[in-house]
Amino acid sequence: MLEARDVTVRYGRQVVLDGVSLTVEPGRVTGLAGPSGCGKSTLARVLALMLRPAAGTVTVDGAAVRRWRQRAPRGLRTAVALLYQQPRLAVDPRLTLTEIIAEPLAAAGRADPGRVAALAAEAGLTGDLLGRRPHEVSDGQLQRACVARALSLEPRYLVCDEMTTMLDASTQAHLVAVVEAYRERSGAGVLAVSHDDALLARWAHHRVRLGGFEGLES
Repeated sequence: MLEARDVTVRYGRQVVLDGVSLTVEPGRVTGLAGPSGCGKSTLARVLALMLRPAAGTVTVDGAAVRRWRQRAPRGLRTAVALLYQQPRLAVDPRLTLTEIIAEPLAAAGRADPGRVAALAAEAGLTGDLLGRRPHEVSDGQLQRACVARALSLEPRYLVCDEMTTMLDASTQAHLVAVVEAYRERSGAGVLAVSHDDALLARWAHHRVRLGGFEGLES
């Protein structure tokens, strides 16, 4: 399980999360809803090991997280993948889509052009797009590359932070289907963060709501 327990996050004097707990089970989709500004993205970053909380603990399959971001052990870093709401803020604009998808594999010393091509095809990217850079493709096409990148090292957990926001309905449905296919064949746990209650009702096995500083509700 991917667990946050009694997590508190502060930005200066502002308390963004106050004693929040959440569990993401393997093989299941947990939906996280709540109004804008309630701390959903902050909690997503904590669970993805990108943000150290002021208090509380995070565990990945029973292993306590003691270091964060690039200082976290490789086994924990690669266990959780984060998909951002705004793909253009999550990529190096100098890289082609092929290079974006291949980044984690290259960093792990596991370069595999065949796997990159297969991931791109699964995400719905045609060959003519793969040599293009972010400014030469649409938001939907770039997010497809980000989904392929997130799956490249076969994470045990996927944290999807509003990954379908501002995308057209067909792209949204395709990306959810890609994540679902991966979950079903790998047994990965998924945290789906969204303000779209209808999407979470269709997608998630279990939903929780984060409201202001009140914590999580069933």
